[in-house]
Amino acid sequence: MSILPGRDWWTGLPPAAGAAVMATGIISVGLHLTGHEAASLAALVVAGALWIVLAADFTARLLGDRGRFRAEADTPAALTAVAATTVIGARLSLQGWQTAAAVLLVVAALLWPGLLYNVLRHWRRRMPGAAFLGCVATQGLSLLAASLADAAHQDVLLARAAMAAFCLGLLLYLAALFRFDLREVVGGAGDHWVAGGALSISALAGSKLTASPVWTGSAHTTLRTVTLALLALSLGWYVVLLAAELRHPRPRYDIRRWATVFPLGMTATACLSVAEPAGVAWLRPLGEVLLWIAVGAWLLTFAALVASHLTAGRGAQDR
Repeated sequence: MSILPGRDWWTGLPPAAGAAVMATGIISVGLHLTGHEAASLAALVVAGALWIVLAADFTARLLGDRGRFRAEADTPAALTAVAATTVIGARLSLQGWQTAAAVLLVVAALLWPGLLYNVLRHWRRRMPGAAFLGCVATQGLSLLAASLADAAHQDVLLARAAMAAFCLGLLLYLAALFRFDLREVVGGAGDHWVAGGALSISALAGSKLTASPVWTGSAHTTLRTVTLALLALSLGWYVVLLAAELRHPRPRYDIRRWATVFPLGMTATACLSVAEPAGVAWLRPLGEVLLWIAVGAWLLTFAALVASHLTAGRGAQDR
């Protein structure tokens, strides 16, 4: 029995698979911020390869299977395409590859309005945690725009675009919160963690804006306060969601578990990034601890993926 997927395995991936790119990419960012450059680059390579695979699948569906493309574009998970692109772009910007990061910002910005509009049109009451992906995708744009503004010696236009996306992302979070089914906390398949992860990426984007000299005086003070509040709320979600996982274990592998790993990595990275511009030194050691928890979760989720594939392969062989 071969444990390798078939030649066209990638054509069957659902949009939720984009969370694997998001999780791997943000862990790469966290490892870079803590000085583990070799591991960070390895994670970046994995994330980049996954992004290319999913981009090829996205394009194939757009050109060759419009019915499936339209059906999947209406689901919140479709926004992982935007979020994953911005996370990869943010990591490339840290590496100094600003041109590649700028190209990814353009790609994400072109995808974002159409996907967000389709998703919002199909919002309903009692939604899973994927509802928060509208906020995540929008804050991803803010994060990448702010990163590029900093690299371009405080490009004011990009900084203002980042601020606009940051504010819109917060509004989208509130809108999703009113539609989030709180029962997902004790019964969700993994994407319920995005309720906290969306606040973490908001705090990360806020840290980039706070660190920018474009915003001074009362604007800087307000940004710092909001960023710290967002981080505190995301840590609160972290505790609540972790307690719920321990109280109601969900050991079966589900592709939505990658949407658990992403918030774990994002919360760690947000702590690491907020520490300096906010002047709260103890956030850095906290972020380092949370980062290794996220790395462990990534490894466990990957092992569960392999195990589930082996089990499915044996079942198909038995039949």
